[in-house]
Amino acid sequence: MSTLQRFDCFEVDRAAGHLFKRGSRIRLREQSFRVLELLLERPGEVVTREGLRRRLWPTEVFVDFENSLNAAVARLREALGDSAERPRFIETLPKRGYRFIGTLSEPVEKPRVAGPHRTRLLVLPFVNLGGDPAQEYVSDALTDEVITELAALAPDALAVIARTTAMRYKGSQKDVVRIGRELKVDYIVEGAVRQAGESATVNAQLIRASNQEHVFAKRYETDTKEVFGLREHIARDVAEHVGVLASIHMVAVGAAGGGPSTRTPTSDLVAYNEYVQGLRDLDRSNGLMQGFKECRAHLESAVARDPGFGLAHEALAQMYWLLGYTGVMAPKDAFAVGILHAVRALEIDNTRAEPRALVAQYRKQLDYAWPDIERELSAALELNPTSSLARMLYAVGWLMPQGRLGEAIAELERALEWDPLSYQVHFWRAIMYSLARDPDRVIEQARLLIELEPTGAPGHWLLGVGVSRKGLVDDGITSLQRAVDLSGGAAMTLGWLGLILGVCGRTDEARGLLGRLEVMSRTTYVPPASVAWVYLGLRDVDHAFEWLDRAVDARDQLMMPIKSYVFFDPIRNDPRFHALLRKMKLEP
Repeated sequence: MSTLQRFDCFEVDRAAGHLFKRGSRIRLREQSFRVLELLLERPGEVVTREGLRRRLWPTEVFVDFENSLNAAVARLREALGDSAERPRFIETLPKRGYRFIGTLSEPVEKPRVAGPHRTRLLVLPFVNLGGDPAQEYVSDALTDEVITELAALAPDALAVIARTTAMRYKGSQKDVVRIGRELKVDYIVEGAVRQAGESATVNAQLIRASNQEHVFAKRYETDTKEVFGLREHIARDVAEHVGVLASIHMVAVGAAGGGPSTRTPTSDLVAYNEYVQGLRDLDRSNGLMQGFKECRAHLESAVARDPGFGLAHEALAQMYWLLGYTGVMAPKDAFAVGILHAVRALEIDNTRAEPRALVAQYRKQLDYAWPDIERELSAALELNPTSSLARMLYAVGWLMPQGRLGEAIAELERALEWDPLSYQVHFWRAIMYSLARDPDRVIEQARLLIELEPTGAPGHWLLGVGVSRKGLVDDGITSLQRAVDLSGGAAMTLGWLGLILGVCGRTDEARGLLGRLEVMSRTTYVPPASVAWVYLGLRDVDHAFEWLDRAVDARDQLMMPIKSYVFFDPIRNDPRFHALLRKMKLEP
């Protein structure tokens, strides 16, 4: 008998205990997988709750069966993107059990093959040998351009680690073998740039990560103003020596956006310098956009010098998305500016996935146009399936609001294949684990975020949320207070602290935070959801709904996971909650 079953876009490998969606594995806890397995044994038939208890929890094993089964089914529905109210796959028969109502395809013997092995490669930040720190941007710029060119050359054969991760090794003393082991790469490119007057010399070498064998080394000479032109020569030499050059012609004749770009990002090296500095600030923004003023100044300077500098417009669009999402700026204000930069970046180069995905994000944030958002985000991923930003935005902007957390986690894990040290992707994966009610993984991810950025507020905030969910409330409050301090008293962190304080009975402290938020609102933007969180912690439901309604009207992005927040469970049956869903176009 086959061990693989298919329905809709899912595959269930019973022998391995794995669930796949379109070839991508979706993480599913053992008990939830067993529930699915038992339902698929008898498609269309009722599987009773008692029958599930006997198979999954034998009588000699003591558990809170009712809650355990409900949780297992809820996680399964979440992974499948299913709904108890409007089921596509799993129907609930009250007080009796469950029935699989999907359509099973013909069984097959082997799972789909994901594809041939792709060579994994890292481009380390090129070193500035000129001795002048002011010329550092040239080496950083060339690093970016070589990464971009290599990633576009043969994406089916070569997996290139993204610049966000690569830049974390700038100035690192780690040897090639250790870096290769950390990132699971086959090859590493090292480079150095020396400028002398109007000329530039670039040295590049390719090293096998497993044994530090030098595969090739070459020197390139050019005029400083033409340094970007070297990216194609370096990328093709690297591709030839890792054995993927033969794949390039297949990409070049593919769909638009598939082949290497011949566009020079800008001929203004001063503009590129501003862009590199702004991008560095954006990478280090650690979720709450601390230091965004410097980031904005650099990027706006770049586009002022060269209005056709698409990458700088793209970075500004991403920056304003973060500013609006985290409540540093009023969302409507941030998005009204950000969408202009996203559209401009797409006009300059419509082959790039990232600006298209950002435009889709802004459509969501401005008018909740869900069908358009899914279409545009999917189109962005077709342009570049290896874009970690596009995958992250697909998870955050489409799957998360729909409550499809298992799929969102799978997308973020795919993004980490290309950008394994991305702070933003790890941050959002921690958010998804929190929404999926998996505190152990939240704690694990939070500690990784703290390791990546010890002074970043989000890691401590998420650690506080995770340990509080485990019942360690005092430890959770300590971590949340640390997040408040590190964020400079950001309203978002205050809201979460107020929620936990209220829930654990420290009502005077929670009300004190309400007063603090009210004072802040006189001089700066305070996300309405942050106030609502405190009222929910205090169990003041009427005031909470008043502020939740304001949050939806303000496009407060803290409302995006409305279908998944655990602290919304007590109010989900309230008609006012369904009114919020309708206002967000998430319910008819």
